[in-house]
This record gives sequence, C-alpha cells and structure tokens, in this order.
Amino acid sequence: MTSTSRPPARGTIFAAVAMSCVGSLTAVSATIADYPVFGGQAVRYTVAAALLLAAARLTERRTGRRAPRLTLRDLFLLIALAGTGLAAFNVCIVAATQDGTSPATIGTVIATVPIVLAVVGPLLDGRRPAPLVVVSACVVASGAALANGLGSGTPRGLLLSLGALGGEVCFSLLAVPLLPKLGALRVSAYSAALAVPMLALAGLVTDGTAMLRMPTAAETLGFTYLSVIVTTVAFFLWYDAIGRLGADRAGLFAGMIPVSAVVTTVLLGLGRPGPADLAGAALVAAGVVIGLRPAPAAPASALAERETSRRRSLPLRSRSDAALAAFAVRVRAARRGPEAAKE
Repeated sequence: MTSTSRPPARGTIFAAVAMSCVGSLTAVSATIADYPVFGGQAVRYTVAAALLLAAARLTERRTGRRAPRLTLRDLFLLIALAGTGLAAFNVCIVAATQDGTSPATIGTVIATVPIVLAVVGPLLDGRRPAPLVVVSACVVASGAALANGLGSGTPRGLLLSLGALGGEVCFSLLAVPLLPKLGALRVSAYSAALAVPMLALAGLVTDGTAMLRMPTAAETLGFTYLSVIVTTVAFFLWYDAIGRLGADRAGLFAGMIPVSAVVTTVLLGLGRPGPADLAGAALVAAGVVIGLRPAPAAPASALAERETSRRRSLPLRSRSDAALAAFAVRVRAARRGPEAAKE
C-alpha cells in the first residue's frame, strides 16, 4: 500500500477493534491475578490456537483452498515471532514488574511502538518512512504515555521494558512476510501454538509443578475472555489489518491500548478517568486521524526528476536501451496521428 492511497475502511476498523480488545486486558487481568502467570498464559494460548486452527480449516474447506506448506524460512519466522512477540514479551513484562518497575513505566515504554513501526516498517519494505505517519506516531505515543503516566522503576526494569517493546515490535514486523502466504488466521494460530511450550518452560522454571491448578469460577471467566477476545479475535483482526494498512499505519492504533484500558475500567466501575486520561485519549485520536490521511501526490516535476535520476544511475547500455525505447514510443505515437501524439 502506498503512502498516498486512502487506507481501507476494513483495515482501519479491524486495527481499532483489535487494539481495543487488547486494551481491555488490563481490567480483566485482575480476575486472574492470583493464578500462576506463565501457566495461565500457556493455557490461554493453547485455547486460542485451537480456536484459530479450527477457524482456518473451516475457512479453507468452504473456499476449497489447501493449507499452505511451511518452508524452513516460514518456520523460522514463526518461531521467532512466537519467541519474541509472545513468550519473551510476557517474560519481560513479568520480570519488570517483579523488579519493582511500575506498570505505568512499562506501559509508557511500550507506548512508543507506533514510532518504531512507523520508521522500521517501511524500511523493511524497501520504502522511505512517510513523514506524516512518523509525526502522527509521535503524537499517538505522547498521548498513550500521558494516559499511562510516567511511573517509576529501576534501570533493570527499564531494560526489561525495552525488551517488551522489542517483543511488541517483532509481533507485528515478523508477521509481515508471512501474511501473504499463510493469511491472518494461520499466522495467528501457528504463533499462538508455538508460544505454548515456551511459556510452559518458563512456568516450570519459575513455579515448578504449581504452574497449573484448577481455576476458580472467576478465573475461568477471565481466561475465557482472554483466550477468545484478547487472543483469538484480536490476533486475527490485527494481522488482517497489517496486511491491509501496512505495519506503519496499523501501528498508530497501538496507542489505543491505554485508552481502551481506561474505558474498560470505567465500564466495569473500577475507576474514573482523570484529566491526563482524557488529554491522552484526545492526542491518540488526533494522531491516528492525521496519520491515516492520504499524503499529497508528488508533483509531475518531482516525478520527472526521480525518473531522470533513475536513468542516470543505470549502466550505459541500459540507458541506451531506455532512450531507444522512449524514441520508439514517440515514433509510434506520431504515426497514429496528431491526436495520438498529443496523448
């Protein structure tokens, strides 16, 4: 997708809904706060992987398509995605919290993900970062940080928060080369499934055999919501949006996570938004609106200058071939008559 085109409505809606679902995680997580962290995450991703694989098979059966075969490159990218974007992300979050770093600090660091995606995403795609999108990402990140608050922490906790930021970035960027072949459903399913043994291993190291226990009724409801809404639905919508918008523009919606967390807290009657929350939400909304505006098309003179520069960079023989081809086009146009020549 070019930076001058208008973003698809479906991609915009999917990205907004996906990040709103993820933002609701904060309030719902209170219901599973006493459950072993890594064991609970392993259960969450197991359920989500099963649901996503079932949805992928039903979709393929209905359309008559076969599941694509995984190459070694595909498998490597999926393992890297699961290891960084899911497993390492969770490990860094938990370790930073245990180290005494406040959730506000962790959230503020992760809130810079739109800026990273706005710069790195286009570069990996062979494009220059769009200045409008980069500026918008800075506005979104500022709003998200304002809604989160600055918080406090330790140098080690800050490094772990940066590790979580890296995991969040990899969660999006490593999926980009996989989406055209595998689709959003299978990328979501495979990454969730591969994260299960990684999180189970982390649970065995930290909690031993106590990593799993029978959940209470409230915990069961919480895990159901996390597995179905925050993982199954949100993952699919997010990867579908990245395929339509590109990682840079889709990344703007990551700023909605703290805003959605505030809204969910209010809806559940757990608190009221303060001035910083409202101001942060306004900044996020403004940044997203600005970043999704189509960039103005380059003037004809600029396009001609780029084409001239491109031709000059070609080898001598290629330049001669290009000049002969252009001359042949003009000759054919002249033979078709004055009108054709004008066109």
